[in-house]
Amino acid sequence: MPASSFAIDSLPLAFGIIMAIIGLVFYTQGLPGKFWRRFYAVLPGIVLCCFIPAILNSLGVFADGIGAQIYGFTATYLLPASLLLMTLSMDVPKILGLGWKAIAMFFAASVAIIISGPISLAIAQWVSPTMFADDTLWRGFSAVAGSWIGGAANQAAMKELFGVSDDLFGMMILVDTTNASLWLLAILVLAKHSDKVDRLLKADTKSIERVVKAVESYERDHARPATLNDLMVMFGLCFAMVGVAHFIGGHIAGFFAPYSWAVQYSFASSFFWMVVIITIIGVIFSFTKVRRLDHVGASKIGTVFIFVLIAAIGMQINLAGIVSQWRLLLIGLLWMSLHVAMIFVVARVIRAPFFFLAVGSNANTGGASSAPIVATAFHPSLAPVGVFLGILGYAVGTFGGYISTQMMRLVVG
Repeated sequence: MPASSFAIDSLPLAFGIIMAIIGLVFYTQGLPGKFWRRFYAVLPGIVLCCFIPAILNSLGVFADGIGAQIYGFTATYLLPASLLLMTLSMDVPKILGLGWKAIAMFFAASVAIIISGPISLAIAQWVSPTMFADDTLWRGFSAVAGSWIGGAANQAAMKELFGVSDDLFGMMILVDTTNASLWLLAILVLAKHSDKVDRLLKADTKSIERVVKAVESYERDHARPATLNDLMVMFGLCFAMVGVAHFIGGHIAGFFAPYSWAVQYSFASSFFWMVVIITIIGVIFSFTKVRRLDHVGASKIGTVFIFVLIAAIGMQINLAGIVSQWRLLLIGLLWMSLHVAMIFVVARVIRAPFFFLAVGSNANTGGASSAPIVATAFHPSLAPVGVFLGILGYAVGTFGGYISTQMMRLVVG
């Protein structure tokens, strides 16, 4: 839907509105009334922080490009800051103690995406053969495969590798973001009821419970009121490291840029290296006295940054696109639905907790920018798991996307 003549084109006002939405959600979430408790039992606050900006954007409240500017700021500064603040407070041995099922669910999600794409296109061709009169459509869906297994860099690699036109690429971005956002919203809703889903899966959640209890116990024993000095040191160190990560990441990406193989595997992506570097810094800090910053709320501030990022993501979702590209979106929806069905079967077989299913899937379909959000919906201490799996998604995204695309070509070509 095009922006109206009264669309907000003031960046400060648009940012103020989404911050007001976040504040209002948390205020009402904390009210003691039965209505609000029942309301947020159905619609968790984390969903509303994403969905309300999405509705406003779809109604044309925000001018074109405003959401992208705010997201650019949050992804550049607040995302790496949140990753650092959450990672430095983690107990690395406890996280590693989560076991093999977390990795197994990640790769199960990757394989499910790889094979669900060809199946979806085969069904679509059977229903509507005229859509596949030439070879453009399977090429276009290569961009979806690259994004859903890896991220934006892998998506761009698929575009160049299979010669996807700019117009078709734009449509596929809509297919990608709309269906991935719907699944993200579904995950955030289900996270509120993860205990019921775990019972359905007959999951063994002992390893996750141990991590959460250890973190909560650590917070109880060490938490203290933050002073101005604490906060200034925290913010100074945090954003200094964000700057270092961007600087080094840009130089490493520049080194790999001339090599085509490096571009395909995200090694030429400065964002990829920024996430890797800021995570490494956070892990190193978690073994030093810097971890004491969590005594004064480092992980909580990191969670604040995550919620701002969620609202900024919502500002880029246009629900009106569902009408204009409904056939392509239906193929994407079928693809995503098959993926979800397959990973639920795998989780049931190996008795993996819903947390592993959700984060493993979103590490593929959302990447390092949203996998920590999913992990945070279960517990803030689990955010580093999302970071690690999101990085792994970038590493296998191009390879998995290439395999899926070749299978699509064979099915409908």
